[in-house]
Amino acid sequence: MAVADEQALRRHRALADPSRARLLAELADHGPLDARQLAERVGLHVNTVRVHLNALAEVGLVESETLPPAGRGRPRVAYRASAAASEEGGRRYRLLAEILTGLVARFGPAAAEQLVEIGAAWGRYLVEAPPPYAELSDEEAVERLLGLLAEIGFEPRLERSGRRRRILMRPCPFLELARAHQDVICPIHLGLIQGGLAELGAKTRATKLEPFVRPDLCVAHLARG
Repeated sequence: MAVADEQALRRHRALADPSRARLLAELADHGPLDARQLAERVGLHVNTVRVHLNALAEVGLVESETLPPAGRGRPRVAYRASAAASEEGGRRYRLLAEILTGLVARFGPAAAEQLVEIGAAWGRYLVEAPPPYAELSDEEAVERLLGLLAEIGFEPRLERSGRRRRILMRPCPFLELARAHQDVICPIHLGLIQGGLAELGAKTRATKLEPFVRPDLCVAHLARG
């Protein structure tokens, strides 16, 4: 086995543990962080986190640095995702795109409906739903939806023009994939918005998603139900 292939296999094995994958995602999004901060974020004991960090560091997915001491005691060691981790994430996204593109090719136009349904299911799951018997106003529901879009990597902005409303979504967190596989990624994002609004009990619904109205901008159109 070639050295590069062996290293890739070791990284895949390291990331097969869900806790390690979660730690790496936290570092990619919020690093650098120390072991105690990571433990608080993922709900693991700090010693367990250190073991996982060592395993990720051994395969080159995590890098560490010693921070100047803030007072008495030992200097803190902070961790960040390495450049190799970003490359690994990119390969995973490309693999996902190829799988979903195969679905589109197999089922034709019906696949777009299925992708919207998949996105809607995740939108219902991911959005911050109100507690039982509580109701949100339509404006509050849309604000929570914007929060969900921000969490997955967009910088969403609600735009009003008379009675018309639309969400300006930039930049796409899956930009390269969406450009190459627009018929796969965009229906999922439309479903995500539709499912999130439905879970929040909003009267507003998403009627259409316009991809790439500008190179860095997609637009979701909203309407009152």
